[in-house]
Amino acid sequence: MAEPDISPRESGRPGPVAATRRRTHTALRRLTGHPRAAALIRRLAPRSVRTRTTLAACASVAVVMVAASAVVLMLLRGNLERTVETGGLAQAKDVARLAADGRLPQPLTLGPGTDFIQVVDDHGNVVAQSQNLTGRPALTPTGTHNGHRTYDLDALGKERHQRVTTVTTPTSAGPVTIHVGASLRTADAAEDTTTAALAGLSALLLFTVGALTWRTTGRALRPVEAIRAEVAAIGDRGLDRRVPAPRGDDEIARLADTMNAMLERLEAAGTRQRQFIADASHELRSPLAVLRTQLEVALTHPDPEVRDTLVAGALQDTERLQALSTDLLLLARLDATGQSRPTEPVDLAELARTTVAVRSTDPHPVTLHTPDNITVPGNTLWIGRLLTNLLDNAQRHARHAVAVRLSRDPESGDAVLDVTNDGSPIAPADREKIFERFARLDDARSRDDGGTGLGLPIALDIAALHGGTITVLDTPTGTTFRTRLTTGTRD
Repeated sequence: MAEPDISPRESGRPGPVAATRRRTHTALRRLTGHPRAAALIRRLAPRSVRTRTTLAACASVAVVMVAASAVVLMLLRGNLERTVETGGLAQAKDVARLAADGRLPQPLTLGPGTDFIQVVDDHGNVVAQSQNLTGRPALTPTGTHNGHRTYDLDALGKERHQRVTTVTTPTSAGPVTIHVGASLRTADAAEDTTTAALAGLSALLLFTVGALTWRTTGRALRPVEAIRAEVAAIGDRGLDRRVPAPRGDDEIARLADTMNAMLERLEAAGTRQRQFIADASHELRSPLAVLRTQLEVALTHPDPEVRDTLVAGALQDTERLQALSTDLLLLARLDATGQSRPTEPVDLAELARTTVAVRSTDPHPVTLHTPDNITVPGNTLWIGRLLTNLLDNAQRHARHAVAVRLSRDPESGDAVLDVTNDGSPIAPADREKIFERFARLDDARSRDDGGTGLGLPIALDIAALHGGTITVLDTPTGTTFRTRLTTGTRD
């Protein structure tokens, strides 16, 4: 039976490496647990994506290379040791045959790769041994390691790594035990050479991966840095600038396109805001100037009747200013609401009947045509304001009558609200302009009728907030403003 052995340096003696490792780990735990040390580690940690990516790539490759090298070395070591054990076992069997035949030579001849041979009888006496063990005591086991016997080879002067193969065979004088020590010098040399080669290859691979990752990441992030620099240079007065868009259809190109689309929206919003402020300032300046003039004249005019007339006019202008302020606040609220669509159920038929019923003092009669029930998701107050603004606009431009018709689109299931007046038709070129804020096709008449130029824009914004639209149509009886609102169902 063959029992491979290891040298005393491999036989489980406590070495300094484990103790040093434990002390190092303890020191590191104490160091990282200190607040100043933790703050220092955080400051030294890489912050750029390029550095973190390079370190991550190198660390990943290092882990893979260490694992692969460990596997290669383990397989290589196992294969070499099996080869040494096979040679030692063959030598031991040859000596066993000689012992069984009673032909043991003195001294025993060493085979290739064999360091020593010793034959011991059943009483522990040396029967035969190689030349280099002359005068040495019998080799006796000192314990076990990894399931194999271990021997103290220092007593034999064999301090190199050995594999001791033991074979017991019967002879005419009784059983003898044959110990063959096979040298592991070749295995150690091959392992050292392979370790050095793997270390060099790993270092070269790590350097290559680090350099390629650093260069590739830098090239990939260069457009991002250009985008960042351009965005940092864009102020509130430079919204017409755009970030550079790289060629291709990767994530960075899509980011640049998204940033440019956002800048376009910001530029358009800024333009609308500046135009709105300019229009609002103009609209407020005129009635304020008229109001001040009326009050100044009324304050100094001696005739009470003229003074009363001026005060009544001032009151009328004050009401117009109040209406304008209310409309401006509502527009600001609608702009702040954004895409948050109201979802409470609104009975359009009941809302239309109620709205028309309270307008009994309108100059033109309103004809209402509506089914029993059409419900849409939305906000009752805002949809009511939409209908009121459309009716106000129809009353200002109608000649004799106004009609309101509510129906359901048979194909889409949308609610369709038509407000028709029998006034003059609107030219196709002006049908979009009338929905602009403070836009008037007939400025003098709109001022006389109390219009602020915000009724139709407010109605359009409310319809858009509810996922609907408002369009202008020519009909045989006049002009129709058609509003479509989704009901959330399909018939």
